Amino acid sequence: MVNAAIIGLGWWGKNIVKAVQGKSAQLKFVRGVTKEIAETREFANEHGIPLSAELDEVLADPRIEAVVLATPHSLHADQIVAAARAGKHVFCEKPLSLKRADAERAVQACLDAKRVIGVGQNKRFWPAMTALRGVVASGDLGEVMHIEGHYSNENSSNFFAGWRDKPEETPGAGMTGTGIHILDAFVSMAGPVAEVSARFASMRGGHDPRDTISVLFRFKNGMSGTLGAVRPSPFYWRVHAFGDKGSAEALGETELVVRRSGAPIERKVCPAIDSLRAEFDAFAQAVAGGAPYPITPAEMTATIAAFEGIIDSIASSKPVAIS
Repeated sequence: MVNAAIIGLGWWGKNIVKAVQGKSAQLKFVRGVTKEIAETREFANEHGIPLSAELDEVLADPRIEAVVLATPHSLHADQIVAAARAGKHVFCEKPLSLKRADAERAVQACLDAKRVIGVGQNKRFWPAMTALRGVVASGDLGEVMHIEGHYSNENSSNFFAGWRDKPEETPGAGMTGTGIHILDAFVSMAGPVAEVSARFASMRGGHDPRDTISVLFRFKNGMSGTLGAVRPSPFYWRVHAFGDKGSAEALGETELVVRRSGAPIERKVCPAIDSLRAEFDAFAQAVAGGAPYPITPAEMTATIAAFEGIIDSIASSKPVAIS
């Protein structure tokens, strides 16, 4: 059992605790860090988590093997570096950082300290996405030439926090909340991105975000791709890979549709799982010396490189090459 500390107990930090505490056989939270101790105490007591106000107190605690960061995006890189240098394994909620250089710095700190780094891309663990990657890797679709993804999720409006309204924390409309999951899916199947061209449209600003983002991709392996995200729209997830012999699409968490030339359409509904608990169990297994965390450090940095390129493309209204 890995003893961990949860850093940040806002809406998403609480979701993590509820998915893991008392349910995972591999990881438990023995301490929490929050600036809102009075507001969080009842929740923390309910889940048996003593609270601190400072990260440094946790990093100095020899009982704690790992930290889980559910903090504002701009803090991630420095917190990862500090945790790694203190000898802690690190699980960081997405996005790992907002800049490629910071992602590389954070990953390298963990590699130098021989500590595991995990990133919170729980959609990677959805059964439909696992099945889609399997079909793509099998060669059944022939040469995969194009990939499409769309993720809309009205959580941006329903679970709004003040820091999420700051452009420096959430650049690129829905990219930090939803689009980053599609980027991870793309990188897992198509590899690093070579060029992006992004467009942003806003219908109203302020507390209730009403905006969209559209992105064209060219991958280093020659594939093309498209991404879309609409922040106020109800939940919708689709990732669709197109080859010269067929195509396969993941719809939501559990549904996979496969189309092959000259064959009937195949529809499969995969058994549902708790993807949050699955990603933390995978992290704990890596900490314990088992299988490596399934998202590699190279994939983590490639995702943030593409993310930064998208933000730059929005700002310039021009395609951006990613070296």
